[in-house]
Amino acid sequence: MTMITSESLSPTAGSRDGSSPFAEYRTFWRQFFTRAFNPYRPELHYMRGPGPAWHAKHMAVSPAVHSMVAEIRATKARRAPAR
Repeated sequence: MTMITSESLSPTAGSRDGSSPFAEYRTFWRQFFTRAFNPYRPELHYMRGPGPAWHAKHMAVSPAVHSMVAEIRATKARRAPAR
């Protein structure tokens, strides 16, 4: 979510540097539109779930373990439901 903030200056602060009120309004609206209509949306790029690096790290087991897991799954698949 984009937050829009506003910084207000006292009337004397704006006149100290010699800038005109029009320049201040123009600066405010330029910053407003830049922040309000920023095309970057980080929530669209958020990665949901573990990625390939996580899988590579956590699934790095020996071939013997893989064969045991496959054997267990095959045995479970062969069993018919008792209901």
